[in-house]
Amino acid sequence: MIESLNKAFCVLPGVGSKTAQRFVYHLLERNRKGGMNLAKALVDAMEYVKHCTSCRTLSEKTLCHICANEVRNASQLCVVETPADIHAIEQSGVYKGKYFVLSGYLSPIDGIGATELGLDELAQKLTNQNIEEIILATNATVEGEVTAHYISNMAKQFNVQITRIAHGIPIGGELEYIDVNTIAHALSGRKEYD
Repeated sequence: MIESLNKAFCVLPGVGSKTAQRFVYHLLERNRKGGMNLAKALVDAMEYVKHCTSCRTLSEKTLCHICANEVRNASQLCVVETPADIHAIEQSGVYKGKYFVLSGYLSPIDGIGATELGLDELAQKLTNQNIEEIILATNATVEGEVTAHYISNMAKQFNVQITRIAHGIPIGGELEYIDVNTIAHALSGRKEYD
């Protein structure tokens, strides 16, 4: 059982066998109640958290709280790679539009193409909704830039303004690890994307 628990913790990013072993022994020796709470929370999350039918972020409801909020600017659509990116942008308090979550980036070598990222759903949104601006907020990595370029080319046919968040974010950086002020500055200084 202990070995199974070690392997279970190793599915988390950045957790190797030594770290997993520390987690397991800590829970078993010092915090069994915490372990039981963790187990219940994981089971509940795996059972009840799904994807928002509009933006594709993680949500316990059919529509996430952002998509359900009618005060948000529905004519602005910020395209991000992960739900964690939404959380990072929301912490800045600057952006008041809606989102679209790709759940990754284009990577043909890994078998991740436009279909896997839901870009057909994005095209459908551009066709059926009154979207005036797409803000490309993919990470400043090679894959993020390629994905942004692909989306920009796709969106041009819909006659919408295409902007890219400003590069206050370091090359190779990922949104979920960037401080709130940098994200706020990057959103405020966004520019047209060619």
